[in-house]
Amino acid sequence: MPETRDSALRGDCAQCFGLCCVALPFAKSADFAVDKSAGDPCRNLQDDFRCGIHARLRPSGFQGCTVYDCFGAGQQVSQVTFGGVSWREAPETARQMYEVFPVVRQLHELLRYLTEALERPAARRLHGELRTALRRVEELTALPAADLEKLDVGPVRAEVNPLMLRTSELVRATAGGKPRGRRGADLIGKRLRGAKLRGTDLRGALLIAADLTGADLTLTDLIGADLRDADLSGAVLTDALFLTQPQLNSARGDAATVLPQGFDRPSHWTS
Repeated sequence: MPETRDSALRGDCAQCFGLCCVALPFAKSADFAVDKSAGDPCRNLQDDFRCGIHARLRPSGFQGCTVYDCFGAGQQVSQVTFGGVSWREAPETARQMYEVFPVVRQLHELLRYLTEALERPAARRLHGELRTALRRVEELTALPAADLEKLDVGPVRAEVNPLMLRTSELVRATAGGKPRGRRGADLIGKRLRGAKLRGTDLRGALLIAADLTGADLTLTDLIGADLRDADLSGAVLTDALFLTQPQLNSARGDAATVLPQGFDRPSHWTS
């Protein structure tokens, strides 16, 4: 199932006030070249809210930026919640804008998963409940800034999560064979070359630096799975469930990696 092409659920930097580059903190590490506190603009943020080193983020030491996606929360907060008036134009709104952004980001991530679940024919029996949940989350994203600032997303996530689990069960059942569960498994650095993981529940699994070369990940549930530096060279991810572009961007792969329809092959993968 393809990554949704709904523009509202994909980051559009041209319609955003560089919120991820200002609101979020990062620490000097393998992912970021410098320390930055929440609320401080990144040194690479330009006056037009564009990144000055966007084309060379990885070699410049900002790999962490290449694996982040706001799921469209940036443009929602910038253009809808705050009516197109930036934190530079109205400095008095800056603190609230920075508080609201991560809240809306969480809501948009839920919308991303609900939208995909509705595109899955195997989950048709759940479509009524999924649509109701989708409308509910959409209504929350439209709340005024003062309400969003105080919103606890935890209970919302708790309402949506059972639907995602039931969707996963129905979709993975179409893979054939006995459903396998590795939910939350610690697979860091594991040698899984050529592994037959078709239809496996890898929800929240730690696959950091795992060798998944040539593995069959067809119809696997990858929601929340940590794929940082995992080797997906030659792996098959056909119809992988709840996979996101940031997860792929954090992994390694090559031209032989089979991606679900609608996903972009990361530029740093080998040819």
